[in-house]
Amino acid sequence: MSKMHDFHYQDGELYCESVRVQDIAERVGTPFYLYSHKTFTEHLAKIQSAFRSLKPLICFSMKANSNLAVLRSLVKKGAGLDIVSSGELFRAKKAGCPPSKIVYAGVGKTDLEIEEAIRAGILLFNVESIQELGRIQKIAKKLRKKANVSLRINPDVDPGTHAHITTGKAESKFGLDMDTAHLIFMRSDQYPHLSICGVHVHIGSQIVKGEPFVKAFRKVLLFLTHLEKEGHRIKYLNLGGGLGIIYSDERPQTAEQFAKHVLPLFRSKKYKIIFEPGRFIAGNSGIFVSRVIYIKRTKAKNFAIIDGGMNDLIRPALYDSFHDIWPLHQNGTAKRLTYDVVGPICESGDFLAKQRTIQELKPGDLIAFASAGAYGFSMSSNYNARPRVAEVLVRGSRFEIVRQRETYKDLIRGERIPSWV
Repeated sequence: MSKMHDFHYQDGELYCESVRVQDIAERVGTPFYLYSHKTFTEHLAKIQSAFRSLKPLICFSMKANSNLAVLRSLVKKGAGLDIVSSGELFRAKKAGCPPSKIVYAGVGKTDLEIEEAIRAGILLFNVESIQELGRIQKIAKKLRKKANVSLRINPDVDPGTHAHITTGKAESKFGLDMDTAHLIFMRSDQYPHLSICGVHVHIGSQIVKGEPFVKAFRKVLLFLTHLEKEGHRIKYLNLGGGLGIIYSDERPQTAEQFAKHVLPLFRSKKYKIIFEPGRFIAGNSGIFVSRVIYIKRTKAKNFAIIDGGMNDLIRPALYDSFHDIWPLHQNGTAKRLTYDVVGPICESGDFLAKQRTIQELKPGDLIAFASAGAYGFSMSSNYNARPRVAEVLVRGSRFEIVRQRETYKDLIRGERIPSWV
């Protein structure tokens, strides 16, 4: 699974599918996010193909990338959506996703969010606490509805990934321990407006090996066997997401390799399997394009100061994450120098790459940060009163701006100065 995929060089020029990225930059300006329709849909197809014998529902994790054009592209290829807020529910409906293919996760669902999701007729709530379960029961009763619920199990498995994206250990805020989940099933008659019909497990993100998944899934299957012996009927088994991708030198499992690990566990089971991939589908489907403003040389190091900052792509500052740097125009005769690539934000943590050896840069050069399709724009902000950037989608030889660059007026939309100030 090469991270270049449908981003490639042709005569030294970076292309996305059949479109030269330089041409997009001249039309759109910088910085901007650029997505490949082909990569998005092919990555979805890889999971669909690998697990076709289970006929799973594959719900793309919207928090990775919630652009409407991206969501519509995946929904049209058969994907459902995994949401974590009413805002994402609103976007999911705008993208044309059937409510019967929407699952709702997250530890802090409000009353209004729960009510909106029940009214919309979503497939499942992934429930994270006893209090949340009681809240859904109360609201479903008020609405005279019956809501489907899946209990998120915390299997206490270390996925071997960054602490900030580890979600399946005992000290995590996510999920229920198995004793508590078992107690809920035993007391399910206390929730007459809920159908507690599923179990959910998600142990973290950017997991590159199969073993943590297998360990967690085996724990959950033992739990389910115990429940079924007691007479509880489990219809849905949500196996979450978390498949890793190539950012630097990782060697993540492919969808086929993941399936070889997982399929033997579930071949004889009759559960409706749900997956929630996000990064695996979106990560290497997008790049972030920025322009060099200044080159600053000090006694300590060289700085390439660009027009994109941590407000646009926060992952390096937040996770110390790696994004490969691709010049839009390769210069085979240029010297190679080492730079810290930094943005214009007034924070010492505003960097997109440190100690990176690349071809010599000069003001005006355009560079792309690879593997930026997941948790890129969706985590961006207006910090330092900077308008959020444009998003562009390529399909074949066509490209279109699928989100306009914000204006200064957008920055103050909804604000007012009281007459008494």
